[in-house]
This record gives sequence, structure tokens and C-alpha cells, in this order.
Amino acid sequence: MTDSTYDLIVLGSGPGGYVAAIRAAQLGLKTAIVERENLGGICLNWGCIPTKALLRSGEVYHQMRHAESYGLSAGQVGFDLQKVVARSRAVAKQLNQGVTHLMKKNKITVHMGTGKLTGPGKLQVALNAGGTADLQARHIIVATGARARDLPFAKADGERIWTYRHAMVPKDMPTELLVIGSGAIGIEFANFYNDLGAKVTVVEMVDRIVPAEDAEVSAALQKALEKQGMTILTGAGVQSLKSDGKGVAAEIKTADGKVAAHRFSHCIVAVGIAHNIEGIGLEELGVLVENNRITIDPYGRTNVPGVWAIGDVTGAPWLAHKASHEGIIAAESIARELGNKDVHPHTMDARNIPGCTYCHPQVASVGLTEAKAKEAGYEVRVGKFPAIGNGKAIAMGETEGFIKTVFDAKTGELLGAHMIGAEVTELINSYTVGKTAELVEEDFINTVYPHPTLSEMMHESVLAAYGRVLHI
Repeated sequence: MTDSTYDLIVLGSGPGGYVAAIRAAQLGLKTAIVERENLGGICLNWGCIPTKALLRSGEVYHQMRHAESYGLSAGQVGFDLQKVVARSRAVAKQLNQGVTHLMKKNKITVHMGTGKLTGPGKLQVALNAGGTADLQARHIIVATGARARDLPFAKADGERIWTYRHAMVPKDMPTELLVIGSGAIGIEFANFYNDLGAKVTVVEMVDRIVPAEDAEVSAALQKALEKQGMTILTGAGVQSLKSDGKGVAAEIKTADGKVAAHRFSHCIVAVGIAHNIEGIGLEELGVLVENNRITIDPYGRTNVPGVWAIGDVTGAPWLAHKASHEGIIAAESIARELGNKDVHPHTMDARNIPGCTYCHPQVASVGLTEAKAKEAGYEVRVGKFPAIGNGKAIAMGETEGFIKTVFDAKTGELLGAHMIGAEVTELINSYTVGKTAELVEEDFINTVYPHPTLSEMMHESVLAAYGRVLHI
């Protein structure tokens, strides 16, 4: 039994938790972090980062198979699935070691084990190495994240029915793959396995894929993925799903109401997440939980003094960068409560949080869709510019996609930006900065964009919204 007292304990070391710990340490707080599995959490070890490594392998393989379109000859190409997976795991390991280094650099004490709130300012850790540690702190941040949600009638078995975690370390290559759900996770894995040659079917219960995106983006992405060979069923649902050791039997109800039986070698279930709120002492302390998420104020405070929450456990959007930013806000707020009057915490506007999907073509967005802007009562000006009109995109051989901007016609405020195409996940941040800085159309129009770059499409989209487009 060991006893330790801190200014702040962070429960969970994902992108929200470890960033909160670092910021707190920078502000002079004696800080500890508790992690039950791997520093960096799901995102770094089993989510955001290693999936991008897989997708990069799939993208390179796709380009190799289409070398002729660039005047190149690659000869006979192939892949070794286990080497692809090994590279992804090596990337995750490298970054996990990086977080370990950051903890030491910032003098953050790490307790590896499962933590539980046991009273005001108290947290007990069942240590992975054995025994327990009783920790105390004036403030505790809950950053326990989320996990994949199972289908109620077919739990993932890791053999034929997979969650994203199983899909990252496959024992064998799917031949016919069913993907249930077309959010970012579902579409990214569908794209990866499709690139490697699997016959992929995506089932989405609503009427379009990536349903959080602008409707025009959803339609363009579906067209692009179907062109790559995927089968996409929208307005459809899986009625039953059974694994028999040799494959998966599924009954799928399509939009016309018909139900048909299908066989697949494997299935990935990507139907959302469940918050990790069980068994960590929230009920005993009286922390308010509504709709299975912890309720917080704009700075991360719960209803219980000294208990804070950030990231996925607080609800949508379930994004690593949202969690990291919430972690900074909470850490700075705690430092101020502990007497540091030189730090000035800020709140975060969820409308300024960008979202990215790393399929091919990529999808990125920030702010309101055109439909949501109109629903909110705005009179809008909309501009759109296609990749086929951009010199850099043509030179890259990446002419699928477009950039769409939505402005308030009365004030010139950028309400939303929506992109599909090459590297748009890198481009979106310029619009995010613009929204955060409250720039208006004139600021974007008067900005000089370098040539030749993909970013010129961003300029042209704004120009198009105001009748001044140049290259179409």
C-alpha cells in the first residue's frame, strides 16, 4: 500500500488525459496520471494513429496498382498483411514511448492500473503490478474515454465479427467483408480492406453515408467508393448476424423493405461507442451522468466540486483533438482555482471543431452544413469549387472532389466549410482558424494563396460564394 498526494490526478491517459496532465505540470501543479493499459490511450495505441498507418499502406498499394496512369511501371505488386500490421503496431509503439518520455520530462507520476474514485479527492488504483495505491488530490479529471459498441444480437468475437480493434490486427485477410456503419471508423476500414482487394459491402441505416457531413459530400464520397468497387447500401439494416467459424451469415433489410440472406468472410461492427463510465465511482460520489455521459460546464467541471471530466465521456463530438483541447481548458481552470491568476482559461465553441475522415478521397469539415445553416434561420451564400479546376490536383492525378463554403449572406461570417478530395484533412485547418478568429468573406478573399497548391481551391470556393470565381 502506497500513499501519494497531488494537486491533480488524471484518470486516463488518452489524448485528453495526457495533454491535461502536461499542461497542468507546465503550470506548476504536482500531477499524476492513472492508466490501466497503454499510455496514449485508445487513440494513440488502437485508434487514430495506427489506423492512419494502415490507411497509408493501403493508399501506397493503391497507387502502385495504378502506376501506369503516372507513366510508371511497378511490375508485379503485392502485400504482406502481417508486415502491414507490424508497421502499424510499430508506429503506435513509437508514439507510446514518446508519451512515456513526455511524462518523465514534465515530472508527471504515472500509476499503471485501474482507478476508482473512493471519496472527495480520493482515488484508489488497483495496480497492474499488484497491490493498490491510495492517491489524494484537490482535483481529479476523469478522462476514461469510450469503447466500441456491440450489436445487441451479435457481440464481436474477434474471429469473424470484429470491432475496430480486431480489424487493426487481423489474423487473416477478409475476402468478402461486411462493414456495419458508415461513420469515419467504418468508412476508413472499408477503404483500407477494399484497397487490399477485399470485396466490401457497407450497410448504413440512414439515407446516406458519413451522415454527419454535408449532403453533397456524402453523395460524392459514395460515388467515389462505388467506383472503387464497394457495394454501399443506405437506408438499410442488418436484421441478424451469425458467425459459424467459416464466415458470417447476415440478413440485410434494404431500403425497399426486402430482406435477403448474405454470406461474408468477416464483419466489422462500427455502430458507435459506449462511454467508459462504469465502475469508476461516479455514482458513489453523486457525479451527474445524463444519457450515459458525464455532464460538465464549459470548463470541464462536473456537479461535484473537485471532479472534472473531458473527452469522450462528456459526449460528442468523439474526437481526439476535442479531448485534448478540453484537457487544456480543464487544466488551466484548475490552476486558476489553485491560485494562478496569470492563466486565463477559455471556453470552446463546438462549431469550430473540425472533423476528418481519412478514406480516399479524404473528407473534412468544420461548422454548419448548408442544410443546418438554413434550418438555423440563416440566409446563406454558398460557394463550391471542383478539384478538376485546380492545377495542383490535376498534376497529382487527384481530381475527385470539391471544396464548399457556406457564408452568412448578411454578415459575411463563415458558417461552415466542407471538403472532399486529396489532403483535405490538412487543408481544413485554415478554415478552422478563420472561424475561430471570426474572419469574414473579405478576409479570405484578400488573402494571397500560394500557387500551385491545393489550397487555391479554398480561395476559389470563397470567391464562388460571392460571384467572383476565376478558374471555372
